[in-house]
Amino acid sequence: MFSGLIRYRGHVILSSVEGQRAQGGGATLVVQCEGVESERPQPGDSIAIDGVCLTATAIDGEAVAFDVVPETLACSTLGDRVAGDIVNVEYALRVGDRLGGHFVYGHVDAAARVLTRTAEGQGERLRVQTPPALATMIAPKAFVALDGVSLTVAATGDGWFEVALIPETIERTTLRTRPPGSRINLEVDPIARYVAHGSI
Repeated sequence: MFSGLIRYRGHVILSSVEGQRAQGGGATLVVQCEGVESERPQPGDSIAIDGVCLTATAIDGEAVAFDVVPETLACSTLGDRVAGDIVNVEYALRVGDRLGGHFVYGHVDAAARVLTRTAEGQGERLRVQTPPALATMIAPKAFVALDGVSLTVAATGDGWFEVALIPETIERTTLRTRPPGSRINLEVDPIARYVAHGSI
């Protein structure tokens, strides 16, 4: 479980996606992660990379290795990541941690496309294409996570939704590097997912 409040960044050291994808398999991802010294993750711990919950398989200093299965590659942008790319890093919540965002599972629903970026006040308005299968789960004032960042839906329309980015979010996360046409990891509000499937 995560909060969607990004405190750390990392950069990709190794991605074996291309070679493995050709064989229909998963991949190995190695990320140099900020926060290892203070958060003290161990192999087996959950860490969200660009909003995708992954299990650390090995840790060497700040270098954290993950196995990425084909399902995760199909639903997220991790297959696009190459050595040198900057990623958002969030360590799993601990009991007693302050929850200032919303509950984020790290179970990415889709890789959605950024449509437009528009300056708004001190920040920006980001318009994202709504995957048709998720349209009923995205509503104004509901939550979404984009690349793991907890955000409130500001507006919706036919085939799109918008979020407002404050300067702090633009500065601290990878959302500043997502131009129109790029893909972004989208996780809908878990409660909306359960309602849509009749579980609540």
